[in-house]
Amino acid sequence: MFQAAELGRALKKEAFDELEPELRAEILRAQMALMNSNQSVLVIVEGMDGSGRGSLVNRLYSWFDPRGLETHTFWEPSDEERERPYLWRFWRAMPPKGEIGIFMGGWYRDLVTDALHKRIDHNELERRLQDYVEMERMLALDGVVVLKFWLHLPEDVQRERISKEDATPDDRWGKKGRHRALKLRKRFIRIGERVLRGSDTVLAPWFLVEATDERYRDVTVAQTIVRALREHPSKVGDLDNVAGLLGDSRQAPAIPQVSSAMRTVLDTVDLNATVAKDDYKKQLPQLQSALCKLAWAAWREKRATVVVFEGWDAAGKGGAIRRLASGLDARLYRIVQYAAPTDVERRYPYLWRFWRDLPRDGRIVIFDRSWYGRVLVERVEGFASHHDWQRAYREINAFENELVRHGVRIAKFWLHISPEEQLARFRDREKTPYKQHKITDEDWRNREKWDDYLAAVNEMVFRTSTEYAPWTLVSANDKRHGRIQVLKHMVKLLRDQ
Repeated sequence: MFQAAELGRALKKEAFDELEPELRAEILRAQMALMNSNQSVLVIVEGMDGSGRGSLVNRLYSWFDPRGLETHTFWEPSDEERERPYLWRFWRAMPPKGEIGIFMGGWYRDLVTDALHKRIDHNELERRLQDYVEMERMLALDGVVVLKFWLHLPEDVQRERISKEDATPDDRWGKKGRHRALKLRKRFIRIGERVLRGSDTVLAPWFLVEATDERYRDVTVAQTIVRALREHPSKVGDLDNVAGLLGDSRQAPAIPQVSSAMRTVLDTVDLNATVAKDDYKKQLPQLQSALCKLAWAAWREKRATVVVFEGWDAAGKGGAIRRLASGLDARLYRIVQYAAPTDVERRYPYLWRFWRDLPRDGRIVIFDRSWYGRVLVERVEGFASHHDWQRAYREINAFENELVRHGVRIAKFWLHISPEEQLARFRDREKTPYKQHKITDEDWRNREKWDDYLAAVNEMVFRTSTEYAPWTLVSANDKRHGRIQVLKHMVKLLRDQ
């Protein structure tokens, strides 16, 4: 791949001076169009030491309107970043719609460096590449134009450049000096080829740019960005057509609709299960006390926990969350409640707002509603397209897998009640003054779509109840039973994992 790169490409100053004014006009036109679109642009710049990544970015800032650009160089992770899953630091730096984000190396910087210094083997390299391909695919289908540039230099040019450059804070060579870049050049090239071949996709392509001549390098990158804004496949209105390019046609077998299925996963829940009041009063403080001790043990072990609550309207999520939180020290947990995304949140890829709220190591975050809204209310109410909610299963599983690999424990609860019990609770809320705020016209509208939601829940559990993040179906017709079941599961999760 690198051997095939065109070497010695240059742009004479006279030609550059003639080309630059029109190029800058094109850039600003494309940037203005971007600002009024539902897209953002993520530019990843990686490549050889001495290739001038910094000078390239500085030139882009002189050509683009810098108010629509933001550059991130991911040097040594902070304490806050080390205490969260690896990709968290990148997610919180994602560009919003209408803007361009430039990542100096991005997630590939650490990958190449780890492989270069033999901190990871071939299998780990390939696994991480697949993770990045999956992430980039999701970003692209969420409206992010992902462009990756690898800057290449012939050996003699690299040798001359390195002899003149000072080390920077992201120097991958450590204390022994950047001369190691030349010593390990062949290994670096082999690893680079594996990375480019393993992560070059239709929706997140690599562009190999020969960087000997700075004018040629900068013009090539800028023209590629402008061309991508005009021609990138993610501009296609119907992303169902684009998805096939990435293998999305390989969907799991269809789940039968509830009306035609003899039995669903929710039918396995025994809604007649109850807990006597005296037993409840005895078990509740015991379980809460055990939970508190285990939560402090998790804090000492630096193990984070994510707890997801989903369920029918009036299923008792609020009551279960309160009893769970009462068993925890307030210093260790946080409750996050989600409704429809805000205008700011809609400017980012779907999972962005959930990544932001992930706990630090040793802490607990309780999600009252969660990322599963994409395959529940957004699916049923038509807020997400068919393709968007269909691909969400795969993306959610990848997201949760990333958390678990970091060491995060995940508990996911679906609180299940019968339609008859829901109706009784709705009527009780209407009659009780201090409960009337809990019942809305939307609750009644959702109830009319019970079968649609039942089909959505059935498919959600089937597709996302994985070995590393299984669903717990909670029998909640009896509120006391539901709360005790949640607490028992949490105690078991923190004790056994």
